[in-house]
Amino acid sequence: MSFLSTLNARWAATGSLLCVGLDPDPDKFPSALRNDVGSIARFCIDIVDATAEFVCAFKPQIAYFAAVGAEKQLEELCQHIRANHPTIPLILDAKRGDIGDTAALYAREAFDRYGAHAVTVSPYLGTDSIEPFLAHAGKGVFVLCRTSNVGSGEFQSQVSNGMPLYQHVATRAATDWATKGEVGLVVGATYPEELKLVREIVGDMTLLVPGVGAQGGDPHAVVTHGSNSVGRGLIVNSSRAILYASDTDYASGAHDAARATAASLV
Repeated sequence: MSFLSTLNARWAATGSLLCVGLDPDPDKFPSALRNDVGSIARFCIDIVDATAEFVCAFKPQIAYFAAVGAEKQLEELCQHIRANHPTIPLILDAKRGDIGDTAALYAREAFDRYGAHAVTVSPYLGTDSIEPFLAHAGKGVFVLCRTSNVGSGEFQSQVSNGMPLYQHVATRAATDWATKGEVGLVVGATYPEELKLVREIVGDMTLLVPGVGAQGGDPHAVVTHGSNSVGRGLIVNSSRAILYASDTDYASGAHDAARATAASLV
């Protein structure tokens, strides 16, 4: 099945819009595992198994693995998700952005090495930096549009030809990139009014929405402003608020936090 087919089936089966972001920081691990880089895969796999019933997707962030030389543990995690939770889409949060052969290699890394169903990319270098990812039929490509961080407006809100840059990205995604593959956009929960404007531009396109949880995004506002015409179209990510919900029984804490977060996204 393609990424979007898998995602639509997952939405239909669970009704959940929640994505659990897997951003493992050993400094923040529960006391039994704290500062143990070798426990990254174990920690993430326990989180995955504890929260799977409540999610529409999982999203490992590659930097948390690569920075400590834990790429093999990321491979182990991705393999576990594919083998044990095959109906749940796997999104690799890599934010790649380069051209030519380099972009093609980044696409191979995401889709062949890690077996991801989708990947996040930056549009700053233009369409030819995105096309190598779109060349992988049936894979999803989430393009950064209006991100959740405080400084995102420094460039994304700059007006060009009468529109902020992020709206140009949304328009290009809807009118061009989406005709070449399974494209979505990354739009932060911390900017609900701009999320609404992006939804108006792109129609029913899938939006990956970080910023709920530790960053303070409002789940109700996200659903109100971001849902598509059938009340879906959103992958709402929460990471730290779920991963580190308990310092004792971390899997149980994540289970309860994921259940509560999923229930808030209605």
